[in-house]
Amino acid sequence: MVRMGPDVPLLNEYKQEFFWKRFPQTVLGGPRFKLGYCAPPYVYVNQVVLFLTPWLFGGIGTLLYQLQLLQELHATVLSGMLMFGAAAGVQALALYADQRTGTVERLGAPNILVDDEDVEFTHCVSSETVRFIAPGKRFGLNVVLHTMLAGVLCGFGTWYVFLGRLTALYDSIGVSLVVFVLSWVTLCIAEYSLIVNTAAETATFHAQDTYEITPLTRPLYILIFIAVDMADRFSGPAPELQLASQVLHVLFLFLPLLWALGILPPLDALLLWGMEQTLVFGLGGSPMSSNLRLLLMFGTSAGVAVCNYFIPSTLGVVLFSISTGFLLSLDLSQVGTLCRGPRLLLYLSLLLVAMSEAGLLHHFLGSAQSQSWFKGPQAPVSYLLLVLFCFCWALREIQGAYVVGGVFLNPLYPKGMSNVQTFKQRNRGLYIAAAIRRVLLYLVSPFAMIAFLSLDKSLHLLHRVSLSVGFTRAFRVVWQNSEDALLQMVVVVLVRLSAGNDMLPGWDNLGTGVQLLVGLLMDRVTQFLTKLKFTLTVLVTSWTEKKQRRQSAGTLLALNASLCPLLLAVVTLSALLSAPLLPLFTLPIFLVGFPRPQRSWPGPVGTACPCPDSIFYQQMSGSLASALRTAFARGSLGSLAPGSHFLGRFQDRMVWIMILERGYGYCTVNIKGLELQETSCHTVEARRVDEVFEAAFERPERLGFTQGFNLHWANALTPCAALAVRVYSDARNVLSGIIDSHDNLRKLQDDFLKALVWLLLRHCVQKHKGFLWINEEGPGVGGRKSQSSHLAQTTSNQPPEAVVVESNVSSLRFRQDSSSLTSFGDWSDEDDLFGPQPARRTVALVTAEAQLGHASLQAGASLPGSVGMDSLFENMALSALQPLQPLGLGIGMPALDKGRNPEIFRESPGSLPQLNFNCPQSEVFNLPTGWRTAPLLTSRLLQLRSLFPDDWFRFSMGQFGPAVQDETSEDMTKALKEDEALKELHTQVALSCLISLGAESAFTSPSYVYRLYCGDIPWTEGLDWLSSSKELYQLALRAFRFSFKLLFDQASLGPVESPEELFSTLEVYERDWYIGLVTEKGWHDSVLQEKPFLFSLGQDLAMGTYTGRVLSLQEQLVQVGRLNGEGVRGQWANLSWELLYATNDDEERYSIQAHPFMLRNLTVQAADPPLGYPIYSSAPLHFPCL
Repeated sequence: MVRMGPDVPLLNEYKQEFFWKRFPQTVLGGPRFKLGYCAPPYVYVNQVVLFLTPWLFGGIGTLLYQLQLLQELHATVLSGMLMFGAAAGVQALALYADQRTGTVERLGAPNILVDDEDVEFTHCVSSETVRFIAPGKRFGLNVVLHTMLAGVLCGFGTWYVFLGRLTALYDSIGVSLVVFVLSWVTLCIAEYSLIVNTAAETATFHAQDTYEITPLTRPLYILIFIAVDMADRFSGPAPELQLASQVLHVLFLFLPLLWALGILPPLDALLLWGMEQTLVFGLGGSPMSSNLRLLLMFGTSAGVAVCNYFIPSTLGVVLFSISTGFLLSLDLSQVGTLCRGPRLLLYLSLLLVAMSEAGLLHHFLGSAQSQSWFKGPQAPVSYLLLVLFCFCWALREIQGAYVVGGVFLNPLYPKGMSNVQTFKQRNRGLYIAAAIRRVLLYLVSPFAMIAFLSLDKSLHLLHRVSLSVGFTRAFRVVWQNSEDALLQMVVVVLVRLSAGNDMLPGWDNLGTGVQLLVGLLMDRVTQFLTKLKFTLTVLVTSWTEKKQRRQSAGTLLALNASLCPLLLAVVTLSALLSAPLLPLFTLPIFLVGFPRPQRSWPGPVGTACPCPDSIFYQQMSGSLASALRTAFARGSLGSLAPGSHFLGRFQDRMVWIMILERGYGYCTVNIKGLELQETSCHTVEARRVDEVFEAAFERPERLGFTQGFNLHWANALTPCAALAVRVYSDARNVLSGIIDSHDNLRKLQDDFLKALVWLLLRHCVQKHKGFLWINEEGPGVGGRKSQSSHLAQTTSNQPPEAVVVESNVSSLRFRQDSSSLTSFGDWSDEDDLFGPQPARRTVALVTAEAQLGHASLQAGASLPGSVGMDSLFENMALSALQPLQPLGLGIGMPALDKGRNPEIFRESPGSLPQLNFNCPQSEVFNLPTGWRTAPLLTSRLLQLRSLFPDDWFRFSMGQFGPAVQDETSEDMTKALKEDEALKELHTQVALSCLISLGAESAFTSPSYVYRLYCGDIPWTEGLDWLSSSKELYQLALRAFRFSFKLLFDQASLGPVESPEELFSTLEVYERDWYIGLVTEKGWHDSVLQEKPFLFSLGQDLAMGTYTGRVLSLQEQLVQVGRLNGEGVRGQWANLSWELLYATNDDEERYSIQAHPFMLRNLTVQAADPPLGYPIYSSAPLHFPCL
C-alpha cells in the first residue's frame, strides 16, 4: 500500500454518487427517486402510490371508526385485509414480470438490469418497470410470509395510531394529530421495505442476506412497540406501562431516523446480543465462542433459573444453585479433559466442599439474623472478602509492566531483558506472588463468597422472580468469573458499611442477589471510560498528528466542542447499549453503532486469508497458547474479560489475541496472525508498536520520578508482559563475498563428493535396518517458477519415498501432438534478443518424457551442452547474469588407460558383471544395479577419478561399518575399508552423478550454483539416467545442498579441520536441519514439525544478489500488550458500515491509512474476512488456566 496524505477523499467520485443514491433509499425504506439518469414520470408516480398505499388503507379504517360506522376491531381487520390484497397483487405482478423477463433472457437478449441500473422503460406496467420497482422475492415461502405480515402490520398499525387512543394518552388533539401523521410515515416506510423493495440497511451484520431476513427488521420493531401498547390496554391499571406507552409512541416517530443511522440492530444481531447480555448479566454466564454454544448455554441457564423459582426449600435452592453454577462454569466442550484423574478429583472435591459449606452455614446460621448487620454472621465474612480483594488486586497489579490502569511503570517488573533465562530468573519473585494470588482467587475466594451468600437473609424471600434470578446469577458468577464476583460483593459490602446501622429500605428490599447486578452498572461505567478515552484519542490526534490533520479538522473539533453535551450523550448511550462507538470514516464524527455480540462478527471463529507465511503463526500458536495459559493464571495480562484484545510482537510477526469466553479454570481464545509483507502503513504502525514496547520492557534499571510515567498512555496499546514462546527466529544474509568467491566455489566440488558419499553410505545403512532414509518432507527438491513455466505435478500413485519435484517444465511436454521432438518448432527467437536458442531440457522435462515412454532424446530436440535461459530468467535482464560455463562431453579428449577394475568402468551400459566383494558385509553397502548404468564414456570417469575422496570414503566406512555388524569387530571394519570393489562401485556412482549435474569442472558461476541448488538442472549427457532413478536424483540434489550449506558455514565460522568434525556436521544437517527452498512443501512441513533449523538460498532480482535465510527454533520473548477494546470495536463497526453499506473498498481509502495512536491499519487487518485479511486465524483454543 502506498501511504497517502490526510486529505485523500473519504469516498471516490463513483462511490459518492452511489452513496447519495443509496442513502435516500435507506431513509424512505426502498423507493428509488435518485437514479442518476432520466426516467419517465410514471416510474416516480408508481413508487409514490405504492408508498402511500398503507396510509390510504389505514385512513379508510380510521375514518370508518371515527365516524362510528365500524368498531375498533372491525376497522383494524378491514385495513389489514385491504393491505393484504394489495401486497398479494404486487407480488403477483413481480412474479409475472420475472417470468416474462426470464423468457426473454433465455432467447438471448441482454439482461435489462445491468449494474448501473440504466433501465429502458416502455410503459407504466411493463415487465421492466415492475421489476425495477418491485423486484420480488427469491423464495416462495417468503412471498406468502411477507404478504401475510404486511396485512397484519397494517391492521395493527391502524389500531396502534387510532386518534382516540392517542388523545387518551396525551389529552391533546393537536399532539395526537402530529403523532398520527408522522406515525403513518413510519408505517409506510416499514410496509414498503417489507413488500415492495427492500432498501440496504446501514445496520448490516452479514455480508449477504441469503434468507431475506432484512425485510423483516423494520416490521419487527414496529410490532414490538405495538406489543407494549397492547399490554397497557389489556392489563390492569399500571402507571409504568402507561408511561412506557407514551414514551414509545413518541419514539415511534423517530424510528426512520434510528434506522437510517443504523442504531437498531438487524434481527440476527439483536437476538444474539440479547441472549448474550441476558446470559452474562442476568444468569451469571459468559459470552460464548460460537452461536451454537451461546444458544445452548442460554437455554440451560434459563432452565436453572426457572427450576430455582419452583424449588420449595431455600436449602434446596442453595445446593442446586451451587452445583449447577459450578458445572455450567466449566468448559463442558472439553469433557474428555475434565474427566481425567487429577482434574476430576479436584473438581469433585471443590464441589463437595462448597455444597457442604453452604448447606451447613445456611441450616445452622441462616435463620440467626441480628437486628444489626454488624453483629450478624455475615459481618466477619464481609471483612474477609475485603481483605481477599485487596490482596488479589495488589498481587495482580504487580504482575504486569504497568500499574494503576497503565499509568505508572511497575518497579518490580524485570527491566532490560537480555534473554529468556535471565528474564525467568528475575521474574521468580513475581511467580511466587502469582501462585499466592491463584490460591486466594480460585480456592479461597469462592468459598468465602458462597458463605456470604448462604447467610443472606433475603434467601427466605426467594420465591420472587427477581430474587430467584438474582441468586441464580450470584451463585453462578462466583465460579464463572471469581475476580469480578469478588469486586461486586465488595461493592455490596461497602454500601452496607457506609450505611452503618441505618436501614436502606430500597437497597435492602432488593436482596443480595439483585444487588449483585451492580456488575451491570460497573460494566457500563467501564465501557463509558474506555469509550471516552477512545473518543479523546480520535479528537486530539486529528489535530496533533500532522499526517492525520485534514482540512476539516478544525471545523470538526469546534463542532464537537460546541456540542459537547451531545457527544457525551452519544458516548453514554453506546455504553448503556453495550454497542460500539462508531467514528464515521474514523473521523471525529461519532455515531452509536448497532448492538452486536462481543465477537463483533457473525461468522465462525477461525476464518483467514492464508498465504505461505501462515505456517509461522500456525507453528507458534501452540506454544503461544501454552504461554498465554500461564500468563492468564498469573494475572500478567490483567483482568480477563471476554471481548478483550491483545497484540503480540516478535521480529516481523504480529499476533492478535482475542478472549472469546471465560469460566472457572479455563479460557477460550482466538489467535490471529497479521501479514509479514509489511506495507508502508503497516510499517509505520509496527514501528510505533516497537517504541511502545521498548519504553516498557527495555528501560534502564533505575528510573527517575518523571520517567516512571507511561509516556504512551494515550496509545491504544498498553504493554502488559513478555511471554516465553518457542518460535522461529528469522535471519537473512546477503551472500556477496561467499557465493561469488572463487576460493569458496573451488571447494564446492570436493564437498559435494564427500556429502554424496556420506549420504550413499547412510542410505545403505538405513535400508539395511529396514526403513528408508528419505523422510516425509523429502530432500526439498525444487525449482523456481516463471511466467512461461508449469509445475510438474506428481501423481497420487508415487511410492512413499518420492517427493514432489517442482522445476521448470518446457512447453515441449504439452505440445507433442503439434510439434515433435525432432522438429525445430521450439527454436524461436520470439523471447530472445540474440537469435534462436535451442530448447532447454530440464529435470522435470526429462522426468516427464521418461513417464511418457521416451527412452532417450531424439536428435534435434536440443544441443548437448546448451543451457536455455528463457524459462528460468525471463524476468531478469540477461546482462545481469554471469555467464554459464559450457559443459564438455569429453569428446576429443586423449585416450587414457582404464586402470584398475575394468569390469567396473565399461564403455557401454550392457550386461553388468557380478561384483566380487572382499568382505561379506560389503553386500550391505552395495548399490542398485541401475545406478551403475550411466551412459558415460569410461575415459571421462577415469579422468575424474582423482577427484574421488578415498580417505573420506574409508573414514566414513569406518564410522558406518559397525552399524551393520551384529557384533562390533575391528577386523570386519578394516576389511570394509579395504574392499576395493566396493570403493570403486561408489566411485563410479558418485562421479556419474557429478557429471550428470554438470559439475565435473570446478564451479565458477554463482548463477549456476543457484540453479543447481534450486533443482533447475540444465540438460547434460547423463541427466536422463540420473532422473530415471528418483532415489539417486534426490540423494545427489540433497548432497549438493549439503555441500552449499557447508560452504556457507565454513565461510562464516571457519573451515572444517578434521574428518570427525565433517562427519558430525553432516549428521547435524541430516538430523536438525531442513536445507531446501522456501516454496517447497518440505519447508512448510518442517516448520509445522518444528525442525530446529531451516536454511534456504534465494535471489534478489532487484538488487542482483543472492541471499541466505536461516530459521532457528528457540524460546524467545514475545511482548504482549492490551488494546483498547472499545477502540477496536468502534473501528470494526466503521469498517463494517464502510464496506458493507457504502461499499468503499478502495485500498487507499482514508480509514485504512496508518494511525500510530489508534493502530488503524493493524485493526483493519485483524477483522474477520471478507472485511479484514489476517493470514492466520486459529479455531477457538480452549485451555485451562487454573
